[in-house]
Amino acid sequence: MEMTVLTTTILLFSLFVALFLLNVPIAVSLGTAATAILFLGGKFSLYMIVQRMFAALLAPPLLAIPAFVVAGVLMSRGGVAKYLINALRAWIGHLPGGLSVVTILACAIFAAISGSSPATAAAIGAIMLPAMLEGGYPKRYAMGLIAAGGTLGILIPPSVTLIIYGITAEESIGKLFMGGLLPGLFLAGILLISAVFYAKKNGFGQGEKATWEERWQASVKAIPGAFLPVFILGSIYSGVVTPTEAAVLSVFYTLFVSIFIYKELHWSDLRQVFRDFVNTISMVYLVIAAAMVFSLYITDAQIPNLVGEWIKGANLGKFTFFLVANLMFFVMGTFLEAVSITLITLPILLPMIRHLDIDLIQFAIVMTVNMELAMITPPVGLNLFVVSNMAKERLEEVVKGVVPFIIIMIAVMILFMVWPDISLYIPRVLMGN
Repeated sequence: MEMTVLTTTILLFSLFVALFLLNVPIAVSLGTAATAILFLGGKFSLYMIVQRMFAALLAPPLLAIPAFVVAGVLMSRGGVAKYLINALRAWIGHLPGGLSVVTILACAIFAAISGSSPATAAAIGAIMLPAMLEGGYPKRYAMGLIAAGGTLGILIPPSVTLIIYGITAEESIGKLFMGGLLPGLFLAGILLISAVFYAKKNGFGQGEKATWEERWQASVKAIPGAFLPVFILGSIYSGVVTPTEAAVLSVFYTLFVSIFIYKELHWSDLRQVFRDFVNTISMVYLVIAAAMVFSLYITDAQIPNLVGEWIKGANLGKFTFFLVANLMFFVMGTFLEAVSITLITLPILLPMIRHLDIDLIQFAIVMTVNMELAMITPPVGLNLFVVSNMAKERLEEVVKGVVPFIIIMIAVMILFMVWPDISLYIPRVLMGN
Protein backbone atom coordinates (compact mmCIF):
# COMPACT_ATOMS: atom_id res chain seq x y z
CA MET A 1 0.00 0.00 0.00
CA GLU A 2 2.72 2.46 1.02
CA MET A 3 4.77 1.48 -2.03
CA THR A 4 1.78 2.22 -4.28
CA VAL A 5 1.22 5.57 -2.63
CA LEU A 6 4.92 6.41 -2.95
CA THR A 7 4.95 5.46 -6.62
CA THR A 8 1.85 7.46 -7.52
CA THR A 9 3.05 10.45 -5.51
CA ILE A 10 6.41 10.45 -7.30
CA LEU A 11 4.57 10.15 -10.62
CA LEU A 12 2.29 13.08 -9.74
CA PHE A 13 5.15 15.39 -8.78
CA SER A 14 7.22 14.29 -11.78
CA LEU A 15 4.35 15.17 -14.12
CA PHE A 16 3.82 18.47 -12.31
CA VAL A 17 7.52 19.43 -12.57
CA ALA A 18 7.69 18.36 -16.23
CA LEU A 19 4.71 20.56 -17.14
CA PHE A 20 6.14 23.44 -15.10
CA LEU A 21 9.49 23.20 -16.90
CA LEU A 22 7.58 23.39 -20.21
CA ASN A 23 6.30 26.83 -19.06
CA VAL A 24 2.77 25.58 -18.46
CA PRO A 25 1.09 27.87 -15.86
CA ILE A 26 1.35 26.64 -12.26
CA ALA A 27 -2.40 26.14 -11.81
CA VAL A 28 -2.74 24.19 -15.06
CA SER A 29 0.34 22.07 -14.28
CA LEU A 30 -0.92 21.19 -10.80
CA GLY A 31 -4.50 20.54 -11.88
CA THR A 32 -3.52 18.45 -14.91
CA ALA A 33 -1.04 16.31 -12.97
CA ALA A 34 -3.47 15.61 -10.10
CA THR A 35 -6.43 14.99 -12.45
CA ALA A 36 -4.41 12.52 -14.53
CA ILE A 37 -3.34 10.51 -11.45
CA LEU A 38 -6.86 10.46 -9.96
CA PHE A 39 -8.51 9.53 -13.25
CA LEU A 40 -6.01 6.77 -14.03
CA GLY A 41 -6.53 5.41 -10.53
CA GLY A 42 -10.13 4.66 -11.47
CA LYS A 43 -11.75 6.00 -8.28
CA PHE A 44 -12.79 9.41 -9.61
CA SER A 45 -14.54 10.35 -12.84
CA LEU A 46 -13.78 13.63 -14.60
CA TYR A 47 -17.25 14.84 -13.58
CA MET A 48 -16.47 14.26 -9.89
CA ILE A 49 -13.13 16.05 -10.19
CA VAL A 50 -14.64 19.10 -11.88
CA GLN A 51 -17.43 19.14 -9.30
CA ARG A 52 -14.85 19.24 -6.48
CA MET A 53 -12.97 22.07 -8.24
CA PHE A 54 -16.08 24.25 -8.36
CA ALA A 55 -17.05 23.30 -4.80
CA ALA A 56 -13.66 24.60 -3.61
CA LEU A 57 -14.53 28.06 -4.90
CA LEU A 58 -17.82 28.26 -2.96
CA ALA A 59 -16.24 28.80 0.47
CA PRO A 60 -17.69 32.11 1.80
CA PRO A 61 -14.32 33.41 3.14
CA LEU A 62 -12.97 33.36 -0.42
CA LEU A 63 -15.26 36.30 -1.21
CA ALA A 64 -12.92 38.48 0.85
CA ILE A 65 -10.06 38.00 -1.62
CA PRO A 66 -11.60 39.66 -4.71
CA ALA A 67 -13.07 42.42 -2.53
CA PHE A 68 -9.73 43.35 -0.97
CA VAL A 69 -8.03 43.17 -4.39
CA VAL A 70 -10.64 45.56 -5.87
CA ALA A 71 -10.20 47.93 -2.90
CA GLY A 72 -6.44 47.94 -3.49
CA VAL A 73 -6.81 48.70 -7.20
CA LEU A 74 -9.31 51.48 -6.47
CA MET A 75 -6.99 52.93 -3.82
CA SER A 76 -4.15 53.02 -6.31
CA ARG A 77 -6.15 54.62 -9.14
CA GLY A 78 -8.52 56.81 -7.12
CA GLY A 79 -5.98 59.07 -5.43
CA VAL A 80 -6.06 57.46 -1.96
CA ALA A 81 -2.46 56.20 -2.18
CA LYS A 82 -1.22 59.48 -3.66
CA TYR A 83 -2.68 61.69 -0.92
CA LEU A 84 -1.48 59.37 1.85
CA ILE A 85 2.06 59.60 0.46
CA ASN A 86 1.82 63.39 0.10
CA ALA A 87 0.84 63.71 3.76
CA LEU A 88 3.67 61.46 4.91
CA ARG A 89 6.19 63.39 2.80
CA ALA A 90 4.98 66.70 4.21
CA TRP A 91 5.68 65.55 7.77
CA ILE A 92 8.86 63.47 7.51
CA GLY A 93 10.16 63.81 3.94
CA HIS A 94 12.84 66.32 5.00
CA LEU A 95 14.39 64.10 7.69
CA PRO A 96 17.44 61.88 7.05
CA GLY A 97 16.05 58.87 5.24
CA GLY A 98 12.69 60.60 5.07
CA LEU A 99 11.75 59.38 1.60
CA SER A 100 12.67 55.77 2.40
CA VAL A 101 10.69 56.01 5.65
CA VAL A 102 7.72 57.40 3.71
CA THR A 103 8.01 54.48 1.29
CA ILE A 104 7.87 51.87 4.05
CA LEU A 105 5.06 53.59 5.95
CA ALA A 106 3.05 53.97 2.75
CA CYS A 107 3.57 50.26 2.00
CA ALA A 108 2.37 49.36 5.52
CA ILE A 109 -0.77 51.50 5.17
CA PHE A 110 -1.54 50.21 1.68
CA ALA A 111 -0.97 46.65 2.92
CA ALA A 112 -3.70 47.21 5.51
CA ILE A 113 -6.15 47.67 2.63
CA SER A 114 -5.11 45.60 -0.37
CA GLY A 115 -3.82 42.32 1.13
CA SER A 116 -1.62 41.91 -1.96
CA SER A 117 2.15 42.18 -2.18
CA PRO A 118 2.56 42.98 -5.92
CA ALA A 119 -0.30 45.51 -5.73
CA THR A 120 1.42 47.26 -2.81
CA ALA A 121 4.77 47.41 -4.63
CA ALA A 122 3.13 48.70 -7.81
CA ALA A 123 0.97 51.37 -6.15
CA ILE A 124 3.66 52.81 -3.87
CA GLY A 125 6.56 52.31 -6.27
CA ALA A 126 4.87 54.28 -9.05
CA ILE A 127 4.97 57.37 -6.84
CA MET A 128 7.98 56.83 -4.59
CA LEU A 129 10.56 55.45 -7.05
CA PRO A 130 10.82 58.72 -9.04
CA ALA A 131 10.80 60.69 -5.76
CA MET A 132 13.65 58.64 -4.25
CA LEU A 133 15.74 58.93 -7.43
CA GLU A 134 15.16 62.68 -7.45
CA GLY A 135 16.20 62.77 -3.78
CA GLY A 136 19.58 61.28 -4.63
CA TYR A 137 19.05 57.65 -3.57
CA PRO A 138 20.89 55.01 -5.62
CA LYS A 139 18.48 53.37 -8.05
CA ARG A 140 19.47 49.87 -6.95
CA TYR A 141 18.69 50.65 -3.29
CA ALA A 142 15.39 52.37 -4.14
CA MET A 143 14.23 49.38 -6.20
CA GLY A 144 15.20 46.93 -3.46
CA LEU A 145 13.42 48.97 -0.77
CA ILE A 146 10.18 49.18 -2.77
CA ALA A 147 10.22 45.45 -3.60
CA ALA A 148 10.86 44.55 0.06
CA GLY A 149 8.36 47.08 1.41
CA GLY A 150 5.74 45.67 -0.92
CA THR A 151 5.99 42.28 0.78
CA LEU A 152 4.22 43.78 3.81
CA GLY A 153 1.05 43.40 1.73
CA ILE A 154 0.71 39.73 2.64
CA LEU A 155 1.69 39.99 6.32
CA ILE A 156 -0.11 43.07 7.65
CA PRO A 157 -3.83 42.17 7.67
CA PRO A 158 -5.95 41.85 5.69
CA SER A 159 -3.82 39.33 3.81
CA VAL A 160 -4.80 37.11 0.88
CA THR A 161 -2.22 34.53 2.00
CA LEU A 162 -3.63 34.38 5.54
CA ILE A 163 -7.15 33.97 4.15
CA ILE A 164 -6.00 30.98 2.07
CA TYR A 165 -4.15 29.57 5.10
CA GLY A 166 -7.25 29.97 7.30
CA ILE A 167 -9.49 28.17 4.81
CA THR A 168 -7.00 25.32 4.31
CA ALA A 169 -6.16 24.85 8.00
CA GLU A 170 -9.75 25.56 9.16
CA GLU A 171 -8.44 28.29 11.45
CA SER A 172 -10.26 31.53 12.30
CA ILE A 173 -9.31 34.17 9.74
CA GLY A 174 -10.03 36.87 12.32
CA LYS A 175 -7.48 35.31 14.68
CA LEU A 176 -4.94 35.02 11.87
CA PHE A 177 -5.40 38.70 11.03
CA MET A 178 -4.82 39.58 14.69
CA GLY A 179 -1.76 37.34 14.75
CA GLY A 180 -0.33 39.11 11.71
CA LEU A 181 -0.76 42.67 12.99
CA LEU A 182 2.08 42.87 15.53
CA PRO A 183 4.60 40.88 13.39
CA GLY A 184 3.71 43.06 10.39
CA LEU A 185 4.32 46.25 12.35
CA PHE A 186 7.49 44.74 13.84
CA LEU A 187 8.90 43.93 10.38
CA ALA A 188 7.93 47.39 9.12
CA GLY A 189 9.75 48.86 12.14
CA ILE A 190 12.91 46.87 11.38
CA LEU A 191 12.82 48.05 7.76
CA LEU A 192 12.38 51.64 9.00
CA ILE A 193 15.41 51.36 11.30
CA SER A 194 17.55 49.94 8.50
CA ALA A 195 16.41 52.71 6.13
CA VAL A 196 17.28 55.48 8.59
CA PHE A 197 20.64 53.87 9.37
CA TYR A 198 21.47 53.58 5.66
CA ALA A 199 20.42 57.18 4.95
CA LYS A 200 22.45 58.64 7.83
CA LYS A 201 25.49 56.60 6.85
CA ASN A 202 25.33 57.86 3.25
CA GLY A 203 23.83 61.30 3.81
CA PHE A 204 20.62 60.68 1.88
CA GLY A 205 17.13 62.04 2.24
CA GLN A 206 17.40 65.58 3.57
CA GLY A 207 14.95 67.32 1.29
CA GLU A 208 13.05 70.59 1.56
CA LYS A 209 11.00 70.99 4.73
CA ALA A 210 7.26 71.56 4.27
CA THR A 211 5.55 74.51 5.96
CA TRP A 212 2.96 73.94 8.67
CA GLU A 213 0.26 75.11 6.27
CA GLU A 214 1.38 72.54 3.68
CA ARG A 215 1.38 69.83 6.33
CA TRP A 216 -2.11 70.78 7.46
CA GLN A 217 -3.50 70.81 3.92
CA ALA A 218 -1.86 67.47 3.05
CA SER A 219 -3.12 65.87 6.28
CA VAL A 220 -6.70 67.03 5.81
CA LYS A 221 -6.65 65.75 2.23
CA ALA A 222 -5.36 62.34 3.36
CA ILE A 223 -7.86 61.80 6.21
CA PRO A 224 -10.60 60.03 4.13
CA GLY A 225 -8.09 57.52 2.78
CA ALA A 226 -6.19 57.13 6.04
CA PHE A 227 -9.44 56.18 7.81
CA LEU A 228 -9.88 53.09 5.61
CA PRO A 229 -7.34 50.78 7.37
CA VAL A 230 -8.78 51.83 10.72
CA PHE A 231 -12.29 51.12 9.42
CA ILE A 232 -11.35 47.66 8.07
CA LEU A 233 -9.28 46.36 10.98
CA GLY A 234 -11.34 48.07 13.68
CA SER A 235 -14.60 46.60 12.42
CA ILE A 236 -13.07 43.11 12.23
CA TYR A 237 -11.33 43.16 15.62
CA SER A 238 -14.36 44.64 17.38
CA GLY A 239 -16.49 41.78 16.06
CA VAL A 240 -18.92 44.09 14.25
CA VAL A 241 -18.33 42.40 10.89
CA THR A 242 -16.55 39.35 9.51
CA PRO A 243 -13.41 39.74 7.34
CA THR A 244 -15.53 39.02 4.25
CA GLU A 245 -18.09 41.69 5.15
CA ALA A 246 -15.30 44.18 5.93
CA ALA A 247 -13.76 43.48 2.52
CA VAL A 248 -17.00 44.24 0.69
CA LEU A 249 -17.58 47.39 2.75
CA SER A 250 -14.04 48.56 1.96
CA VAL A 251 -14.84 48.44 -1.77
CA PHE A 252 -17.88 50.71 -1.38
CA TYR A 253 -15.99 53.06 0.94
CA THR A 254 -13.02 53.32 -1.47
CA LEU A 255 -15.37 53.91 -4.40
CA PHE A 256 -17.16 56.69 -2.51
CA VAL A 257 -13.92 58.41 -1.49
CA SER A 258 -12.32 58.09 -4.94
CA ILE A 259 -15.38 59.31 -6.90
CA PHE A 260 -17.11 61.84 -4.65
CA ILE A 261 -14.36 63.19 -2.34
CA TYR A 262 -11.11 63.03 -4.31
CA LYS A 263 -12.95 63.03 -7.67
CA GLU A 264 -10.00 61.28 -9.32
CA LEU A 265 -11.83 58.12 -10.35
CA HIS A 266 -14.33 58.45 -13.19
CA TRP A 267 -16.87 55.94 -14.39
CA SER A 268 -14.78 55.46 -17.54
CA ASP A 269 -11.87 54.27 -15.35
CA LEU A 270 -13.86 51.38 -13.89
CA ARG A 271 -13.27 49.24 -16.97
CA GLN A 272 -9.50 49.31 -16.37
CA VAL A 273 -10.03 48.77 -12.64
CA PHE A 274 -12.05 45.62 -13.19
CA ARG A 275 -9.65 44.39 -15.87
CA ASP A 276 -6.77 44.64 -13.37
CA PHE A 277 -8.95 42.92 -10.78
CA VAL A 278 -9.95 40.05 -13.09
CA ASN A 279 -6.33 39.46 -14.15
CA THR A 280 -5.28 39.10 -10.51
CA ILE A 281 -8.20 37.18 -9.06
CA SER A 282 -8.61 34.70 -11.92
CA MET A 283 -5.05 33.49 -11.33
CA VAL A 284 -5.71 33.04 -7.60
CA TYR A 285 -8.99 31.21 -8.10
CA LEU A 286 -7.55 28.92 -10.77
CA VAL A 287 -4.76 27.92 -8.38
CA ILE A 288 -7.33 27.25 -5.62
CA ALA A 289 -9.40 25.02 -7.92
CA ALA A 290 -6.32 23.10 -9.06
CA ALA A 291 -5.11 22.71 -5.47
CA MET A 292 -8.46 21.13 -4.56
CA VAL A 293 -7.75 18.34 -7.04
CA PHE A 294 -4.30 17.94 -5.49
CA SER A 295 -5.85 17.85 -2.00
CA LEU A 296 -8.31 15.22 -3.22
CA TYR A 297 -5.40 12.98 -4.15
CA ILE A 298 -3.65 13.62 -0.81
CA THR A 299 -6.81 12.70 1.11
CA ASP A 300 -7.54 9.62 -0.99
CA ALA A 301 -3.96 8.35 -0.62
CA GLN A 302 -4.10 9.04 3.16
CA ILE A 303 -0.80 10.91 2.93
CA PRO A 304 -1.47 13.04 6.06
CA ASN A 305 -1.91 9.84 8.11
CA LEU A 306 1.28 8.32 6.67
CA VAL A 307 3.21 11.53 7.32
CA GLY A 308 1.86 11.70 10.87
CA GLU A 309 3.07 8.16 11.55
CA TRP A 310 6.48 9.03 10.13
CA ILE A 311 6.72 12.09 12.35
CA LYS A 312 5.96 10.06 15.46
CA GLY A 313 8.68 7.57 14.51
CA ALA A 314 11.26 10.22 13.55
CA ASN A 315 10.84 12.07 16.87
CA LEU A 316 11.43 15.53 15.37
CA GLY A 317 11.54 18.56 17.64
CA LYS A 318 9.68 21.82 17.02
CA PHE A 319 12.72 23.83 16.03
CA THR A 320 14.06 21.12 13.71
CA PHE A 321 10.67 20.91 12.01
CA PHE A 322 10.52 24.70 11.66
CA LEU A 323 13.97 24.73 10.03
CA VAL A 324 13.14 21.93 7.59
CA ALA A 325 9.74 23.41 6.70
CA ASN A 326 11.14 26.89 6.15
CA LEU A 327 14.01 25.62 4.06
CA MET A 328 11.44 23.84 1.90
CA PHE A 329 9.30 27.01 1.67
CA PHE A 330 12.34 29.07 0.71
CA VAL A 331 13.36 26.68 -2.07
CA MET A 332 9.80 26.42 -3.38
CA GLY A 333 9.49 30.20 -3.19
CA THR A 334 12.14 30.60 -5.86
CA PHE A 335 9.79 29.16 -8.48
CA LEU A 336 6.25 29.25 -7.00
CA GLU A 337 4.12 32.05 -5.55
CA ALA A 338 2.56 32.19 -2.08
CA VAL A 339 -0.95 30.88 -2.83
CA SER A 340 0.41 27.82 -4.66
CA ILE A 341 2.93 26.97 -1.92
CA THR A 342 0.30 27.29 0.81
CA LEU A 343 -2.25 25.11 -0.96
CA ILE A 344 0.29 22.44 -1.95
CA THR A 345 2.22 22.06 1.31
CA LEU A 346 -0.16 22.92 4.14
CA PRO A 347 -2.45 19.84 3.88
CA ILE A 348 0.67 17.65 4.18
CA LEU A 349 2.24 19.64 7.03
CA LEU A 350 -0.86 19.99 9.21
CA PRO A 351 -0.49 16.55 10.89
CA MET A 352 3.11 17.43 11.81
CA ILE A 353 2.12 20.86 13.14
CA ARG A 354 -0.59 19.34 15.34
CA HIS A 355 1.58 16.44 16.51
CA LEU A 356 4.38 18.81 17.57
CA ASP A 357 1.82 21.08 19.29
CA ILE A 358 2.84 24.14 17.26
CA ASP A 359 0.27 26.91 17.34
CA LEU A 360 -1.40 27.27 13.94
CA ILE A 361 -1.29 31.06 14.19
CA GLN A 362 2.44 31.15 14.94
CA PHE A 363 3.15 28.77 12.07
CA ALA A 364 0.97 30.89 9.76
CA ILE A 365 3.00 34.02 10.51
CA VAL A 366 6.37 32.30 10.08
CA MET A 367 5.15 30.72 6.85
CA THR A 368 3.83 34.06 5.60
CA VAL A 369 7.19 35.77 6.18
CA ASN A 370 8.72 32.99 4.09
CA MET A 371 6.09 33.70 1.44
CA GLU A 372 7.20 37.34 1.58
CA LEU A 373 10.69 36.12 0.73
CA ALA A 374 9.18 34.24 -2.21
CA MET A 375 8.01 37.60 -3.57
CA ILE A 376 11.57 38.94 -3.76
CA THR A 377 13.67 35.88 -4.61
CA PRO A 378 14.55 35.06 -8.23
CA PRO A 379 13.74 33.68 -10.70
CA VAL A 380 9.97 34.25 -10.32
CA GLY A 381 9.58 36.71 -7.40
CA LEU A 382 6.53 38.73 -8.44
CA ASN A 383 7.69 41.96 -6.76
CA LEU A 384 10.98 41.78 -8.63
CA PHE A 385 9.15 41.81 -11.97
CA VAL A 386 6.80 44.60 -10.84
CA VAL A 387 9.69 46.88 -9.82
CA SER A 388 11.86 45.91 -12.79
CA ASN A 389 9.09 46.79 -15.22
CA MET A 390 8.30 50.02 -13.38
CA ALA A 391 11.94 51.17 -13.23
CA LYS A 392 12.72 49.93 -16.75
CA GLU A 393 15.75 48.19 -15.32
CA ARG A 394 17.19 44.70 -15.68
CA LEU A 395 15.93 42.09 -13.22
CA GLU A 396 19.49 41.44 -12.05
CA GLU A 397 19.79 45.02 -10.76
CA VAL A 398 16.58 44.68 -8.71
CA VAL A 399 17.85 41.39 -7.25
CA LYS A 400 21.14 43.03 -6.18
CA GLY A 401 19.17 45.82 -4.51
CA VAL A 402 16.92 43.46 -2.58
CA VAL A 403 19.64 41.12 -1.17
CA PRO A 404 20.21 43.14 2.08
CA PHE A 405 16.46 43.10 2.75
CA ILE A 406 16.31 39.33 2.21
CA ILE A 407 18.91 38.93 4.97
CA ILE A 408 16.92 41.21 7.29
CA MET A 409 13.69 39.30 6.66
CA ILE A 410 15.33 35.91 7.27
CA ALA A 411 16.58 37.20 10.64
CA VAL A 412 13.08 38.46 11.52
CA MET A 413 11.56 35.12 10.47
CA ILE A 414 13.93 33.24 12.81
CA LEU A 415 12.92 35.62 15.61
CA PHE A 416 9.23 34.79 15.00
CA MET A 417 10.13 31.08 15.20
CA VAL A 418 11.82 31.30 18.60
CA TRP A 419 9.54 34.00 20.07
CA PRO A 420 5.90 32.92 19.49
CA ASP A 421 4.42 35.69 21.67
CA ILE A 422 5.01 38.23 18.89
CA SER A 423 2.30 36.54 16.84
CA LEU A 424 0.18 35.14 19.67
CA TYR A 425 -0.07 38.11 22.03
CA ILE A 426 -2.92 40.00 20.33
CA PRO A 427 -5.09 36.89 19.60
CA ARG A 428 -4.57 35.76 23.20
CA VAL A 429 -5.53 39.12 24.70
CA LEU A 430 -8.48 39.92 22.41
CA MET A 431 -9.91 36.47 21.73
CA GLY A 432 -8.44 34.23 24.41
CA ASN A 433 -6.58 32.09 21.87
